[in-house]
Amino acid sequence: MEQSKAGFIQQIRSLPRTFYVANTMEIFERMAWYGMFTPLALYLTDHRARGGLGLKEEDAGTIIGIVTFALYLMPVITGALGDRFGYKKMFLLAYAILTPCYYLLGTFTTYGGFLVGFMFVAVGAAIFKPVVVGTVARVTNEQTSQLGFGIFYMMVNVGGFLGPAISGYLRSPDPVTGVSHWNRLFLCSSIFIAVNFVWVILFYKEPTTESVSATKRTVGRVLRDAMEVLGNVRFFICVFGMLIVFFAAGKGWMAWKYAGMSAAGWLLGNLILDMVFRRSNPPLGRLDVRPWLLKPMHVSNWRFAVYLLILSGFWTAFNQILGGVPLVSYIRDFVQTKPLLDFLAMVLGGLGLSGWSQGITDYVAAGGQFNPEWISNLDPLFIVICQIAVSLMVAKMGRFPGMIAGIVVAGIGIALPALSGGGAVGILHASGWLVVLAVLIFAIGEMMASPTSQEYIGSIAPKDKVALYMGYYFIAVALGNLFGNVLGGIVYGKLARDLGRPDLMWLVFGGMTFVTAVALALYNRYAVPKTAMTSSTV
Repeated sequence: MEQSKAGFIQQIRSLPRTFYVANTMEIFERMAWYGMFTPLALYLTDHRARGGLGLKEEDAGTIIGIVTFALYLMPVITGALGDRFGYKKMFLLAYAILTPCYYLLGTFTTYGGFLVGFMFVAVGAAIFKPVVVGTVARVTNEQTSQLGFGIFYMMVNVGGFLGPAISGYLRSPDPVTGVSHWNRLFLCSSIFIAVNFVWVILFYKEPTTESVSATKRTVGRVLRDAMEVLGNVRFFICVFGMLIVFFAAGKGWMAWKYAGMSAAGWLLGNLILDMVFRRSNPPLGRLDVRPWLLKPMHVSNWRFAVYLLILSGFWTAFNQILGGVPLVSYIRDFVQTKPLLDFLAMVLGGLGLSGWSQGITDYVAAGGQFNPEWISNLDPLFIVICQIAVSLMVAKMGRFPGMIAGIVVAGIGIALPALSGGGAVGILHASGWLVVLAVLIFAIGEMMASPTSQEYIGSIAPKDKVALYMGYYFIAVALGNLFGNVLGGIVYGKLARDLGRPDLMWLVFGGMTFVTAVALALYNRYAVPKTAMTSSTV
């Protein structure tokens, strides 16, 4: 007989202290990251006379692309190491790397120096990510996991909202010299991370078991186990080689035509090698002792691989609204945001804060138009306000129905700006209110889909490999960053900028999201084992 779901208050009370410690550390880590990352492109390209690094936009894009791509691939390894050595040790290692490296980012004056420093920040963040999500998965259960991951995702967005707000104030240019105080920004990120030492040392209780077991795996075995979740080493070499080719094309280092030919040739070559290796397989029953490089490719968990690939479609769409080219460029080139500023002034006046109106307006706007990043920042603000309520609603729907419905809702939000129609670039005609509504609808879909997608992986992962599986989750995020940024730039350039039809651009991105929802529905129907399907849909 199915056990009834505990009430909201009961679930909150049943969550252990370690859950809340992990969420607190997530807030400070996200404040550090987004406080630095949100204005990073501006810092890299700002003139040296104004305190920036003075790089070309192409060089700045290359730095950000390389580092973020690596950041979301590394958790496969760091998550496996977290399960082996213990989460607490990995947290301490992450903070020991991040605290000095955030500060040092503000001291580098060359392209190469900043790239190396930023890569160390990525290593620290990659150690932190699967371990904090793994903690949430380990300390929640079937009754509390949906709410637990909802609260966790809300805390992600608390940090994501507060970080840029604080850093935007700290780096404000000197009114006399015009030089931005970038050093304050990097110092602030360093301090945010350093505070996490307090939480992990004094209050965090280790939830892993292998780190204190008498039968610990060797590091080599840990790394082999990490690979074998999806397939053997040959499989990973094949996939990783194709990803590198597509990444190079996305950064403009090679034409897409040649990238496609190279990827096809690489895949074909690996398949031919497999035919040769399979023909030379030892007779049935004998152990294959050949070196890993001479073994045929093998996919261990094709269902998990397909799930991650489908999930990358959601993250591809995510990058069109948050962090990618389309939304901020669309607002800059097409959207009339002055009515939003007038509304803000009216609200401040109604609250008796008319004297603050000019200062706040100067903070969030330039040239009579809202800064695009502030409209985008409504997404994390809305999530902070509504995430728990949405999580409770999704818990009644079930995992897969909740994810599918969330992706559909997100697609509606992405496609909504198409209602403004087309227009010539530079003519501000589209409604700022429609864009705000689109961001809020997208946020509802994000609240339904994203935490549930993490919670599902936590539910299927073996208890001794939770952080490892969570590390694989970030492969979907990495693919979404790669495909999303590449497609965002191409589609915006072709449809919005060149043809003056941003409405078509939003219809394309919305359609991609709906295709992802259909793929997930088919996966739920045909790929998920019946036992897992039952537990995931009721």
